[in-house]
Amino acid sequence: MYVRLKQYEGRAAAVGCVGKDPVNVPMIRHWCEAIGDTNPAYEGPDAIAPPTMLQAWTMGGLSGHEGRTPAFDELMALLDDAGCVSVVATDSEQEYPRPLRPGDEVTFDTVIESVSERKTTKLGTGYFITTRMDVRVGTELAGTHRFRILKYAPSRRRQRAPLARRPRPVVNRDNAGFWEGVERHRLLIQRCADCGTLRHPWLPGCNTCGCLDWDTVEASGEGTVHSYVVMHHPPFPAFDPPYAVGLIELVEGVRMISNVVGVPYDKVRIGLPVRVEFRTYEDGEDAEGALVLPVFRVIGGEA
Repeated sequence: MYVRLKQYEGRAAAVGCVGKDPVNVPMIRHWCEAIGDTNPAYEGPDAIAPPTMLQAWTMGGLSGHEGRTPAFDELMALLDDAGCVSVVATDSEQEYPRPLRPGDEVTFDTVIESVSERKTTKLGTGYFITTRMDVRVGTELAGTHRFRILKYAPSRRRQRAPLARRPRPVVNRDNAGFWEGVERHRLLIQRCADCGTLRHPWLPGCNTCGCLDWDTVEASGEGTVHSYVVMHHPPFPAFDPPYAVGLIELVEGVRMISNVVGVPYDKVRIGLPVRVEFRTYEDGEDAEGALVLPVFRVIGGEA
């Protein structure tokens, strides 16, 4: 089998493909906004495209690219026939010999660079396939993109009985005070010591004035359902779907997310009045002890 797979090394997977669009300013702007990259090199008359956008200019979209050869599909079919029916991307590498600029039109070729020996991983047993794409502007190499996948036969794992353990919240030095209050059945809200703005979730500084000093006020616990979703999937052994998760607007003006209880999940509606209720969850012999969480019960709902 390995000998047959190795015969595909060096074979072209795509030849003479052309990028769907020239390198252009709108795509660069959308990319930078999505990533939050404010590097001035990507703006102005001498702008270049972010190097990590390399693959964006070669994507085929739903219609694909002309120039594909049958080699890669043949290789995948051969692995499928051998029982390696699952695939997962493992890593990629890019090199940028030349910056791309608005107006550049890219072409590219792809080759099956290597097929590994048979490997056994936690996912299963199979082969690592590496392809290399060479991206050019004219005859000049602009970038190289290596992409590696594992094509494998899934391992048969012994199923373990799930542990019905409710996940613990992530407690750090910024929000520890909130969870300490919850343990004492108090719903505490941060208040800026300078401008008095209330905030939730807890943060190290004020979003309004930037002040780092703060104190707390105890919320009344009353509010309304501002928005909600009903969770059906995925199932988790510590929960019993379907159940309602609400964005609760407290009378103090801040919002927090928690479960809405007291009425069936399909009776939850925006605007329902709710009041905080502290529930204790025991996880058997859990070394971390009982977990206290705030939930919001519909006022006048079922007991």
